[in-house]
Order: sequence, then C-alpha cells, then structure tokens
Amino acid sequence: MSMYGRDPWGGPLEINATDSATDDDRSRNLQDFDRAALSRPLDETQQSWLLGPGEQKKKKYVDLGCIIVSRKIFVWTVGSILAAGLLVGFITLIVKTVPRHHHKGPPPDNYTLALHKALMFFNAQRSGKLPKHNNVSWRGNSCLNDGKSQSSSAIKNLVGGYYDAGDAIKFNFPASFAMTMLSWSVIEYSAKYEAAGELAHVKEIIKWGTDYFLKCFNSTADTVDRLASQVGVGDTSKGPNPNDHYCWMRPEDIDYERPVSECSSCSDLASEMAAALASASIVFKDDKAYSQKLVHGARALFDFGRRQRGRYSSGVDAEKFYNSSMYWDEFIWGASWLYYATGNSSYLQLATAPGLAKHAGAFWGGPDYGVFSWDSKLPGAQVLLSRLRLFLSPGYPYEEILRTFHNQTSIVMCSYLPFFTSFNRTRGGLIQLNHGRPQPLQYVANAAFLAALFSDYLAAADTPGWYCGPNFYSTDVLRQFAETQIDYILGKNPRKMSYVVGFGNHYPRHVHHRGASIPKNKIKYNCKGGWKLRDSRNPNPNTLVGAMVAGPDKFDGFHDVRTNYNYTEPTLAGNAGLVAALVALSGEKSVGVDKNTIFSAVPPMFPTPPPPPAPWKP
Repeated sequence: MSMYGRDPWGGPLEINATDSATDDDRSRNLQDFDRAALSRPLDETQQSWLLGPGEQKKKKYVDLGCIIVSRKIFVWTVGSILAAGLLVGFITLIVKTVPRHHHKGPPPDNYTLALHKALMFFNAQRSGKLPKHNNVSWRGNSCLNDGKSQSSSAIKNLVGGYYDAGDAIKFNFPASFAMTMLSWSVIEYSAKYEAAGELAHVKEIIKWGTDYFLKCFNSTADTVDRLASQVGVGDTSKGPNPNDHYCWMRPEDIDYERPVSECSSCSDLASEMAAALASASIVFKDDKAYSQKLVHGARALFDFGRRQRGRYSSGVDAEKFYNSSMYWDEFIWGASWLYYATGNSSYLQLATAPGLAKHAGAFWGGPDYGVFSWDSKLPGAQVLLSRLRLFLSPGYPYEEILRTFHNQTSIVMCSYLPFFTSFNRTRGGLIQLNHGRPQPLQYVANAAFLAALFSDYLAAADTPGWYCGPNFYSTDVLRQFAETQIDYILGKNPRKMSYVVGFGNHYPRHVHHRGASIPKNKIKYNCKGGWKLRDSRNPNPNTLVGAMVAGPDKFDGFHDVRTNYNYTEPTLAGNAGLVAALVALSGEKSVGVDKNTIFSAVPPMFPTPPPPPAPWKP
C-alpha cells in the first residue's frame, strides 16, 4: 500500500509501505538522490524553517540616572522642547518689537487731583523726627524735647504728633477729631484711596497721629487718671513772653520752653481721643497687635472720660482757641466707634441711651443744629448710627433711638439743600453753616462729606432718596450739594480763587503759617526776628501744598493777607474734613462705600438658628 503526500521541497512524495526497509539506506546515501532538487535556492520561508527564529535588532537606551529611557524617545523629547522654546522666543520677539497703541484711561478728576495735594498738608504739619520720605523740602526735625522737661508728670515723651495750624501748638482735641475723620473716610472709601494711589499715604498719616496719642497717657494700663491735652502755649495776654503765638519762628528753630497741659477731668477730650483710636483700630485691623493696642487705649480713655466728668478746656489756655461746649456728644461719638471696633453691645446701649441723646441736643434744633465740627460731633454720630440701622437693622431695644437718629439725619440733610432756609448762602453759593462768622470752609467741608456719605449709604441700601416733609428728593440732589460746595472751595466762586494752596493757578500766596513764611536759608530767626517776615507783603517763600485756608467772608470777599488768620490760616481739622469730602466725591460714583469693613468686629444681631433635626428613621 502506498500513500501519496506533498513533498515539502516542492515535489510529490510517495510513501511505499512495502519498501520501508530501504528507507534507512536512502537516508544514509543522500548523494544518490536528485541533486538538482537540493541545489535550488531556498525562499525566506524555507530558510526560516531551517534556521529557526532570527536575531532581533537590539534597542539602544539612555541612562538619565533616575530612569532609563529609549534613546529614540529621549531624542524626540529634547528636540520637541527645543523647537517649542524657539517658537515661543520668536513669538515673544515679535510681540516686543511690534509697536502698540496704548489706550489711556480717563484723566483724574479735580477731586482726585485735589486729594493728592490736601494730604500733603499733613506732611507739612508733622512735629518731631520726620521720616526720610516726608516730601516737604522746607521742613525738618523739630521740637524733639516736647514733654521731656515736665518734671511733675509721669508723661515724659511727647515728641511727634501734628502742629494744629500756622502756629506750633499741638492741640489734642481738634487733632484727635482730624484723625477720626481720616479713619472714617478710609473705612468707607478704601477702594477710592487705593484707586488714587493714596491708601498707604493716608494710613501713614493716621498712624503718625495715633502713635502720638498713645504717648499722651499710660496706654498700657487698664485705668487712666490723667491725660496730656496740649503742648505749647498760645495766650499772649500776660505780656511779651516767648510762646507759640508771640514768636514767629520756624518750628525747627524753636528754643523756648513748651509746657505740657494735662487734665484729670476731661470727658470730651478723652472720648474724642477714644474715638480716634477706636476708628483707627478698624483701619489697621490687619495688623492685629497694633489694632488691639489701639482698642485697649480707646477703652481705657473712654472709661476715664465717663468716670471723671468735666470739660477739658475749662479755665485753661485751650479755652481761647478750642473751647468745648459740652461732652455729651463726644460720649455718643466715642461709644459708637468703640461699638464698631469691639462689637461690645454695652457701647451700643450707651450710644442709643435716650438720656444721653437728650443731653447732647438730639431733640431740639437751634441755629447750629446739624453743623458738624471739632466741637459738635452729634451730626456725625447720627449719620454713623443711621448706617447701623440701614444695613443691619438691629431692632429692639435699639430701634427707637436709631430711628430717631435716622430721622434727624434726614432733617439735617434737608437743611443743606438750597430749597430750605435753615442756612443762608453767599451770592456765589457757599452755604453759611457758621452764619457769617469767620473761617467758614471747615464747616462746609464737613457737611459736604456727610452729604456725600449719606447719599452713598442710601444708594448702597437700594434707597433712591429721602423725604423732606411731603417732598421726595433723590440722592443725586444730595450729592450735587456736596459737589457744588467743594467746587466752590476749589475755585468755582466769584473770585475764581482756589482756597486750596497749590491747586489751580490762582490760590492764596500769603498763608498764615510760620514755617511756610520763613525761608530755609540757614539763617535762624529768633522769637521777634521773624516778625518782619510775618508782616511782609511778599508771597511765602515756601508753598504749603494742600492747605485749605480759613476762607472768604459772607460776601464772597477774601483778603490774601498773612496777618489776618480769619482768611488765610489753615487747620488740621479743616483739612481732614476736606480730605474726607474729596475722597467721597472722587473717582467713579458707582464705587460707593465699603458696606462690610466697619462691621468686622460686630457679632450677628440675632442668635444662630439651631441645626435641623436628623431625618426620621422608622
């Protein structure tokens, strides 16, 4: 039996079962077979059968230390990175070299331009060792021995602070009001200060003042029993004794003794200084150590003022210059600021006590009702507490008196409008808040700030206006009042004169100010030696940039005369009100007030509701 199959070499295969004996012989004698079949070249498949699996090509690797990667992948990666770097560099080069057209923003408004200058006035008023960046070339270190010769007092160092006006006296009552006003404006309008590039500057100005106030009493103690109220003397009625009003000298040249006045019964001053420290503690809330130091001092001063009742100016030198009429308004003012600074409801209870409001004159009018100044804090305190009602609405037991303060604030705002006759106006449009008496601009600036601020409060509370009797007035009317008054101060008046030194082209050149009127020429003028410069008709050799002078008379008249301080003397408190009004009106109207910062320490008005019960399970 034979079996046919396929020969793997390409020919037929015949298997003969009967002839199997000869198979071994055939395998031994391969030369007897057809050699032509063996000599044919083999294809790849056939070679692979004979030779088995072939050798694979060996891959190459790169050792990077921490890992080993294929050289091919490594080359591709590095090449890609280099190519991307070259591409980015090329694009950057094109962007840098191609000229671009920058779209300039709108120019600063007049209020912002004036704000820059008004803040510079405080740099010129600094006492003590000045910082290197003070930026007033004609000022230097001065009065470095203040307080050190006071042998009978525990207060030994009163270097620093601010000179009040054209003289070199440091009056703490108007100075602390000035710092409170600046702090209030920063709390409400920090975004506008930031936009104007003045936030750091104004905070530095405030700190220069509060650092000095902390020297005026034992600020580390829990209980205070005395307080420095003034450095220097201005009374000239006792004869030709060298003092800060009799002598006309640069502060840097002062060589006469500067006595320190202290008080142990001064509720008004203690409460105003407490307001200054408390409001500043909110400004510096991000500096916890300093903020707590300010709060501690404010608490101690306010407690001292409540315990030791009396007016700081009674029978002393300050009575002639900054006489305080009462201290009840300072109690409300100081308590309000301490409540915002601490969140302690006892201060709010005091600020809203009906008896305190009655003593402060909240329920009766009078010719000066609504006039906000270094002496009368009630209009400011009422606006400050109206804020609480508008935004937090604490309700019982505060609602009744807060509603009264809110209503009284509305009445004061009505009295500012030209539709009412509470206050006269000059022909040029300046409101006569002091009824024609001298130095009107400080009161006007304060009123402009309150009006702009209250307008922003209403806008932030989504309230379009307020009622004056049966008539409804838009918040825009209130803002227009503020703008017209500040515009008058900046030069929109019958004389076309800016009453802010250095703003515009036409401004007072004979400012009643010792430092500005005496040249810095290495000549030391003694006490009487400067009189000839005081009485000279020449313009001041130094420009007191940003100083708002006392202002015109009730007929819009103004005399640019150095010897007449009723026209040409600036003050610390007056400039603080101007700065506050300017920042409130500056920039975009849509920015408005900061609704929340002032409430940082105020706890929720109502208890937190309990968590919901757990879901019921069968």
